[in-house]
Amino acid sequence: MSETEREKNAVTGGTLYLVATPIGNLADVSERAVKVLSEVGFVAAEDTRNSGLLLSRLGIRRPLVAYHEHNRATAGKAIVERLKNGESCALVTDAGTPAISDPGEDLVGLCAAEGIPVTTVPGCCAAVSALAVSGLPTRRFFFEGFLPTRSGERRERLSAVAEQRETVILYEAPHRLLRTLSDLCAVCGEERRAVICRELTKLNEETKRGTLRELSDHFTENPPRGEFVIVLDGCRETPTPFDSMTPREHVDHYVSLGMSENDAIKAAARDRGVPKNEIYSAVKIK
Repeated sequence: MSETEREKNAVTGGTLYLVATPIGNLADVSERAVKVLSEVGFVAAEDTRNSGLLLSRLGIRRPLVAYHEHNRATAGKAIVERLKNGESCALVTDAGTPAISDPGEDLVGLCAAEGIPVTTVPGCCAAVSALAVSGLPTRRFFFEGFLPTRSGERRERLSAVAEQRETVILYEAPHRLLRTLSDLCAVCGEERRAVICRELTKLNEETKRGTLRELSDHFTENPPRGEFVIVLDGCRETPTPFDSMTPREHVDHYVSLGMSENDAIKAAARDRGVPKNEIYSAVKIK
């Protein structure tokens, strides 16, 4: 390894490292992740037992501190103070990328407010892995993560999910999967396409494709086990009478109703969700 590469990968004091860990297959851990975990001053972990086992399998011995949903306020401040004093810290979650649907986002925010450097050691992310294998559109997507459990908040988020035009990614635990599929059927319709990925990268990895009703029936007959990612097809626009019209025909339709040509162009542009100049150019009005 060249001198430049060594410097680029050097672990420096006073820095928070977001280290992605395998989501099921230990072979997915990167060489850089191992290096950083081996050299930081301490590791902040969602579950010190799980992370301790991971470090042990990698032959790494580093001090561990707990940082999770229930202690993030006090633990976050303590970690920031240690970073300000020059220590380096690796933040890890039980599996995947820290700070994604994870209390690590708060710690990153605290560091940003204090001017503490934060860098990422990229790797596994269940959301991106599931999206990639889903076969659904990937150019744009909406990450929802875990739905709220409280009924009011849950209804609000479900309504937003149902209206998303982009592919939607949700996380779900096995004991809540059937309830979530039932709720999605109710708000999205039973025929909405979806893909469910179970135990990604693990021995029992499974990818099921179908409508929400078909998937609900499948997991009713086959009790859910493991961790799940739901990839939901986006909402399709309802066809309008204008979809089959050319811009010229669209404008003529409004003119026939008594509108001026200029007002008709504005109305057609509004219907199509495009700038007025685009319609003006299409109908070639002088």
